[in-house]
Amino acid sequence: MQFDGIYVPLVTPFEGDGEIDQARLETLVEAMIAKGVAGIAACGTTGEYYALSDTERSQVLKTVHRVAAGRVQLIAGIGDLSTRRSIERAAEAKAIGYDCLLLSAPPYSLPSQDGIRAHFEYAAQHCALPIIIYNFPARVGVNVEFETVAALAKHPNIVAIKESSGNFSQALRMLQAGFKDFEVICGCDDQPVDFFFWGAKGWIAGAANVFPGEQVALHQAARAGDWDRARAMMRAMYPALHSMESGDYNQKAKAGCLNGTLDAGDVRLPLAPLDAAAKYAFRDLVRGG
Repeated sequence: MQFDGIYVPLVTPFEGDGEIDQARLETLVEAMIAKGVAGIAACGTTGEYYALSDTERSQVLKTVHRVAAGRVQLIAGIGDLSTRRSIERAAEAKAIGYDCLLLSAPPYSLPSQDGIRAHFEYAAQHCALPIIIYNFPARVGVNVEFETVAALAKHPNIVAIKESSGNFSQALRMLQAGFKDFEVICGCDDQPVDFFFWGAKGWIAGAANVFPGEQVALHQAARAGDWDRARAMMRAMYPALHSMESGDYNQKAKAGCLNGTLDAGDVRLPLAPLDAAAKYAFRDLVRGG
């Protein structure tokens, strides 16, 4: 399986009462496809999967699939507190019709590298869809070390890693390793030009909720080898990207959705919403103010 382009881990729009805004979710999926994204990841970190009930996760997965199936690649986030629960979520994603899975190490339990390897290998043996490793130590508490990635890359059902550690030295080592039938996907919103320069083709970009068209254009520039243009586009987006990476990421992804033109509602607890002044300040960054 190949990953070439921008993949947006979609925010989950909420209404004023905190319930999922079904109509706005459909609008958002259509808008992302129109902007040229290569794929959509549903129920990822930016989608606040941890704050959704099982019924709501199913609702999001089914809605995204109904609107986007056959038009872009579809990735189902199956993160959960245990390996077995993630496998159950994988079976549901397969039944709905998703193309592949995004799976992190389980948060909170802090498994060792042996535990992380066993987690992914067990999932790969029991899931019918290909798996993207999601390495995000700032969120789950453990890093998937290079040696663990190198071992997991040999499994035929583990096809890529979304590298979100922020440690580009680790990413570069993976990109230089020449893993067979295994891709290193950019998972850091402030490092895409670096990833693309060293051979990555895909970017699972939470900030694509904010800058979908711009990030598609940046990817195209990099794939064409137009590094001056890619850097210029990154420079224009950087203030907003840096703000997102500095804190309140999900809140800002929603506040700035589609260049600040779509109101995706507030976040759910335990996240605290941005106040009106903070939303205005972030949207000003998005618009280049």
